[in-house]
Amino acid sequence: MAYRYDEDLEFLSKCSDEDLNGLVDCLIYDKDGETRWTEELSSNENYKKYKPQHSKYWQDIAAEIQCFGGNTFATMLRGGKGVEYREVLTDACDKMKVNYNSKSTVENIEQCLMLKVLNDAFEKMSPEELKEFAREIGVKKLEGLTAKGLVTAFQVIFKAGGFKSYKLTLIIANAILKALIGRGLSFGGNIVLTRSMAILTGPIGWAITALWTLIDIGGTAYRVTIPAVIQVAALRSKIANAGAEELAAEITLD
Repeated sequence: MAYRYDEDLEFLSKCSDEDLNGLVDCLIYDKDGETRWTEELSSNENYKKYKPQHSKYWQDIAAEIQCFGGNTFATMLRGGKGVEYREVLTDACDKMKVNYNSKSTVENIEQCLMLKVLNDAFEKMSPEELKEFAREIGVKKLEGLTAKGLVTAFQVIFKAGGFKSYKLTLIIANAILKALIGRGLSFGGNIVLTRSMAILTGPIGWAITALWTLIDIGGTAYRVTIPAVIQVAALRSKIANAGAEELAAEITLD
């Protein structure tokens, strides 16, 4: 397992040990807390030497993501190097039937993946649940609110960037990870999460269950790469919005 330079994963070098803890757990352990059969990170010398100081071996963490995204035989031919993150991401999106522009930035594609899951969840929510979630997020015009309208509003929030986008990313990522691997984000950014997390838990779980049926028994790598992509998306947003946790007590979506 060897890291290949990847501009879309280089930001991991800026993440703290706490930031990376959830990503490491996601790569090593399954939903039941058992070590994954195909993982190599826990046997890595740097992992053994430095854990839980994950920031000291972030390249090995990145390499594990790349290798999970690549065909095993092809990885061997590449000298133990996997594929670049963009390929891991778009492959996961294709598997989950996400509509995205292949020429977009990885940030936009990551958002498309989360919005796909969110949209499926909204379809399973009652009008009252939609309004309650929208109210928690800070949407003011609730009359005639529909699932499609709410997703459109969130697309605007994502496009605008900044703290609103960061908060929304954390809320969605946390809910998806809870459904996928039974545990949410591990870093301090969870301070910005509100009751909206509880509102989403059930519907996100139902949506994930439906999407998971698209992944056949032979596609076990997707059970790693999809949660990993969600973790990476949340971490990317955190680093892009450095200091957001400190501002959380003062800034709202109003």
